[in-house]
Amino acid sequence: MATPTGWRREGNLPAELTSFIGRTRLLANLKRHLSESRLVTVTGIGGVGKSRTVLRLAHQVRSHYPDGVWFADLARLQDAGMVKHTIASALGIADQSSRAESESLSEWVGERDMLLIIDTCEHLVQGCAELVHELLEAAPNLKVLATSRQSLHLPYEHVVPVPPLQVPGDDPAESLFTNESVQLFAARAGGSVPDFVLDEDNIAPVAELCRRLDGIPLAIELAAVRLRALSVEQILGLLADRFSLLAGASRTALPRHQTLRAAIGWSHELCEPAERLLWARLSVFAGDFELDAARFVCSDGRLPSEDITDLVTGLVEKSILLIRSNHAGVRYKLIDTLAEYGEEWLDKLGQKEQMAQRHLEYYLSLAQRSEDAWSGPRQIYWFVRMRQEHDNVRVALEHALRSPGKSALALTLLSSLWFMWVCCGFAREGRLYLERALEANPTVSKERCKALWVLSYVKSAQGDSAGALAAAETCSTEAVRVGDSRAVILASKMQGTAALLQGDLQKASALLGVAIEFNTENRELNPGLLPAIVELSIVLTTQGELYEAESLLQDCLQVCKERGELWVSSYAQWALAGTRIATGRITDALQNAREALRIKRHFHDTLGTLMALETAARIFVLSDKLTLAAQLLGALQQNWKTAGLPQLGAPWMTEEHNACMRDCRRRMGELAYKDAFEEGARLDLDEASAVALDDPDAPDES
Repeated sequence: MATPTGWRREGNLPAELTSFIGRTRLLANLKRHLSESRLVTVTGIGGVGKSRTVLRLAHQVRSHYPDGVWFADLARLQDAGMVKHTIASALGIADQSSRAESESLSEWVGERDMLLIIDTCEHLVQGCAELVHELLEAAPNLKVLATSRQSLHLPYEHVVPVPPLQVPGDDPAESLFTNESVQLFAARAGGSVPDFVLDEDNIAPVAELCRRLDGIPLAIELAAVRLRALSVEQILGLLADRFSLLAGASRTALPRHQTLRAAIGWSHELCEPAERLLWARLSVFAGDFELDAARFVCSDGRLPSEDITDLVTGLVEKSILLIRSNHAGVRYKLIDTLAEYGEEWLDKLGQKEQMAQRHLEYYLSLAQRSEDAWSGPRQIYWFVRMRQEHDNVRVALEHALRSPGKSALALTLLSSLWFMWVCCGFAREGRLYLERALEANPTVSKERCKALWVLSYVKSAQGDSAGALAAAETCSTEAVRVGDSRAVILASKMQGTAALLQGDLQKASALLGVAIEFNTENRELNPGLLPAIVELSIVLTTQGELYEAESLLQDCLQVCKERGELWVSSYAQWALAGTRIATGRITDALQNAREALRIKRHFHDTLGTLMALETAARIFVLSDKLTLAAQLLGALQQNWKTAGLPQLGAPWMTEEHNACMRDCRRRMGELAYKDAFEEGARLDLDEASAVALDDPDAPDES
């Protein structure tokens, strides 16, 4: 399976799904301003093509940025407080650190020579402006390209407005056939009706249609779709009628806004009544969604579940919905402008609260299903699925937290997704939401107990052992009060994890042993039994009880194999490498460390990857592969900075790391070590893993 998105040095630029028409002068102008200014904001009305133009520009200039072009879409983000987090997530920054996000962002960007695109800022202008200012001050080689309906109001900002496309008649000397509005219509018409050809018979009405649509790309594209059922002349006639109806609808609105609303409203009226209703209800989703989600959330007596599939197909054919197919399945998405329009209708229908509640119910059910299945053979499926559902999970959480009487549901949703926060790369976000939900639910309850041990787990993953211990102790106290024996056991496990990170091996051994004993009876693998076994093996290895440690890990790996569990098995492989180093079996240890890294490539497990690389560096020193070891040590120093507390603050890990560095430097000599270390410091996690795995594309050892 491919490395998770966000780890690629070249960035995360979305593919261009349609051909790009016109804008030659605008693109040249944007390139010039981007070469001269560190912040360029592209402005314009909705539907004018800001995002599409910026995407075309980004693909043209991506080779100019050695550290990639990165794209962050804020269109559906509602909470201004999540701007930094959303951009950090888009950049692929490990969401593990407990530090302020602006610090992690600034440090990650650092000296990187890169372009950051922030798309759709108008509803979060203040937060975007503050973050852009912080990043540009901290990162001398960073450039930012933003899209917004208004500027960010920063003094060094260069604002480039995107006008509508040229329409026939703007340039009297121009042929109608080469006009960019006409060419866009022809291109999209050819996609809708394969035998459509622009010729002398239809050029006049097409040109008139483009003039009436004021060259607004979204309006033109929506009009082109109507060719499936109407001639150009019929479309032109309908559009004229639509404008006459709208003429007095909003005397204060700009004509171009009227034009866009007319085009969307016209597409809306050409939908069947059931399609219109579904369009409105689908606006509750953030980002994309699966068909099953639409069936559950949007169906009722008026829209039976069995009708949803055909209605979705109709909306796809009318270009209201985008369809996206990949190895993970088929997903659908409302174009942002159309989602806003649908939301307005949903509000008029008085169904916003009803749909939001159904949306919350669906994602709560999905979270519980994913938790139940996490430790089984479809673990990678659930990793991919829940990362895809990230935006919708956020929307569901926000609804639960902001709605009177529903904050307890937020606790249930959050704690069911413990694996998403710990295993899928969202530790910081999980912590923010958990703390917020716990504050909103101060009354002792089983739901609160579960959220507390999940919070402890998340804090441990960030290296915040003191915070993890406090949350686990609170969980234990409250669990006794409500009689929640499972929470008591898991609180013991989390206390043991915190003790291990703090170097209190005796306490860790006792607490982890209790968790293993009680969890063995019900064979609940995660997050109690298997992680506790791996952590206890680390204690035993550190204490020199190597046979016992290896025996525990072999049993753990056998259970993982029987159940199809991969995530914990990667940690067991890593821990087994440490045990085998201690017994002098260096070749076996390298095989274990590499197997851990191979498995981790299926997940966005930054923390686990760093830990496996730490062990690989030790092995390379012991194997006299000193250049490789120094490169990994350089990569570790750089990547730990943004992933969290180096070596999780654990004394035993820190001591091993420092001893490895001292030995490598002494044996290589200062200059050779410095060169290899600095070369490694330029590696991202994927590249460092390739070095450790002896991948053919990895740098050669000199």
